[in-house]
Amino acid sequence: MSRPPAKESPIPRGDSFYFKYNWKVQKNGHSKTAPVKGPTRDAEATRASIMDAAEEEFSRYGLQGARTESIAAQTGVTKAMIHYYFESKENLYREVLRRTFTRRTQTLESLNLSALAPTAALKVIFDDLLAEMFRHPTIASILFFESLQNRGQYYREISVASLYGPMIDVLERGVASGEFRPELDPRHTAINLVGMTVFYICASANLSSLWPDNPDLLSEKLFHAHAEETVAMVLNSVLKH
Repeated sequence: MSRPPAKESPIPRGDSFYFKYNWKVQKNGHSKTAPVKGPTRDAEATRASIMDAAEEEFSRYGLQGARTESIAAQTGVTKAMIHYYFESKENLYREVLRRTFTRRTQTLESLNLSALAPTAALKVIFDDLLAEMFRHPTIASILFFESLQNRGQYYREISVASLYGPMIDVLERGVASGEFRPELDPRHTAINLVGMTVFYICASANLSSLWPDNPDLLSEKLFHAHAEETVAMVLNSVLKH
């Protein structure tokens, strides 16, 4: 049975798009993958193009359902070239995960969280997480498929610390300083906070039925509203009252 054609992501990609909290949504270089043309192929550009297309494919079907034929068709290369660069679909998947987590780690390092008080640091890190998920909605779907299909096998290989570690550190500092509730469990809390974002993106098509007009929950207006509610809920849930 052939798969239904994939829909374009409804998320805006404009250079001048801003959210509150100074979120800037830059062009997502892998929202549409341009074929690699010309007799001489630049190795880095070819690898990046393949990985961009693979990220989209894995976000729709997971590792098990993704097809190298589809990835090749999107990039204008042959299956043989994909295997030349990555050897197997599994290795390509690993590289996509590694790139995602490397990008997240680099972003977190730039936030200089250790210089901020716990409450301020938590707001900054969560604002940034929401913005990251908005810019790259494929992350949420890939994480769900990784859990359902692979039971976290590849997730553990790449290291979960890059996503949860800095948030757990901030929560632990907040408890130690007395800013956050003393009974707060940093790991359970971090999981819940990330889940608020991931679930909203992955289930947006289902959740839209809660509104009378069945709107696009990934539109600028509604995602912004969700972000404001989520940040307020996060801060109210952890602060010591």
